[in-house]
Amino acid sequence: MQKKAATILILMLSFVLVIAGCGSGNQNKKDNQGQNDTKKEEAAGNEAVSGASKTTYTPLDQLQDKYDIIIVGAGGAGMSAALEAKSKGLNPVIFEKMPVAGGNTLKASSGMNASETKFQKEQGIEDSNDLFYEETLKGGHGTNNKELLRFFVDNSASAIDWLDSIGIRLNNITITGGMGEKRTHRPEDGSAVGQYVANGLLKNVQEQEIPLFVNANVKEITEKDGKVNGVKVLFDEKDEKTITADAVVVTTGGYGSNMDMISKVRPDLEGLVTTNQEGSTGDGIQMIEELGGTTVDMDQIQVHPTVQQDKSYLIGEVVRGEGSILVSNEGKRFVNELDTRDKVTAAINELADKSAYLVFDSGVKSRAKAIDQYEKMGFVIAGDSIEALAQEMGVPADQLKTTLDTWNNAVKDKNDAEFGRTTGMDNDLSKGPFYAIKIGPGIHYTMGGVKINTNTEVVNKDGEPIPGLFAAGEVVGGLHGENRIGGNSVAEIIIFGRQAGVKSAEYVQAQ
Repeated sequence: MQKKAATILILMLSFVLVIAGCGSGNQNKKDNQGQNDTKKEEAAGNEAVSGASKTTYTPLDQLQDKYDIIIVGAGGAGMSAALEAKSKGLNPVIFEKMPVAGGNTLKASSGMNASETKFQKEQGIEDSNDLFYEETLKGGHGTNNKELLRFFVDNSASAIDWLDSIGIRLNNITITGGMGEKRTHRPEDGSAVGQYVANGLLKNVQEQEIPLFVNANVKEITEKDGKVNGVKVLFDEKDEKTITADAVVVTTGGYGSNMDMISKVRPDLEGLVTTNQEGSTGDGIQMIEELGGTTVDMDQIQVHPTVQQDKSYLIGEVVRGEGSILVSNEGKRFVNELDTRDKVTAAINELADKSAYLVFDSGVKSRAKAIDQYEKMGFVIAGDSIEALAQEMGVPADQLKTTLDTWNNAVKDKNDAEFGRTTGMDNDLSKGPFYAIKIGPGIHYTMGGVKINTNTEVVNKDGEPIPGLFAAGEVVGGLHGENRIGGNSVAEIIIFGRQAGVKSAEYVQAQ
């Protein structure tokens, strides 16, 4: 009986293998490659996502003449808006001018700030929305739009819950500059937040069968009888079409890659590198202004203190949040590394060559998984000992050792007598090998943008909503005031992206 059962099982397995083997050899190679890619992503903790660059987007022959809602821009805010609109029973479409979805969201590395979250409570972190509000207001020098800020902090925990409900879990919590509590939520394995969130959102967009067209450059937002009614889109730089809709949501990001716009309001920033992806050129702001929308804080442009200069690549705040320090070319600390970005940038600019080194040990490297990517890109200098690292850095070995000894004592005593740092001091820097990354300031984020209300409706100079026009994400100004806190941009795109999807859906349903 057992032999018979075994024979039947072998025959069944053979049949399955024959079926699986059908098809071209090239297809088998593609399937095997896909399986290998999937395994690699699972190993990195990204089981639920696939890379944006490997994604198949909606083909142009599926384009319709009309949709309920048009979303301009496929970053985190745009995809969040699309998912919420779809959940309300609407038919949204996303137009993205770049060849892949993700926008600047793909480049975010530190995490997503949120207060009073379930993950904080699970880990015994006591936090409050009021504290988050006050620290963000202080970080923005008191110039933040208080209504937007209040909505932002009060809806941050629900945004974490929403992401978790769609397979995007951010339960690894660290801290960023200007914050007094651990509220910066990261992927479970501590890896960079941007690709994980963007790819997770994209996966959900595809599962919900929301059309997403790339190489689709929206050139104009149209209106009729005082109401926004669609867009003009240039496909593949040659084929322009007019698509109508009952509402348009603009999530095109900021203007960090448009040096003409930047130089007009901040000529002092000319010559700095930018961490922004090349699609961040302010298109959405310009189109909204043509419809009577107004802007705020356009001269408030954040320069991030830790940017790898050769490739204009952001070294995320998580590296400092997990315990690294900044040293000068003399091997000395010179600033509270987790002060607000504007103050850390100013301290670096006061150094002779306006550059510094992030110095950390293997403990930081194990906790901040983004460093693995920096290492692959060739940014990381290593040494088995502090002296060996100093030699690689070209700084005095005795001074670097003194600096690290002093810092490690400060961590032990929980007292940074030199610069008053109080956060990111859970672990000292004593576990070799030791590492460093050379950094300098770079243009990172544009706090300025169009004015909206808490319903994400774009408002005119009189504060009145422009019917049918919504906006969310970095295209919007006011939330951050004069200085953005690290971790607040990812929070902004999810919180206000969701709100734009909900409110644009309500608007359409009321028509």
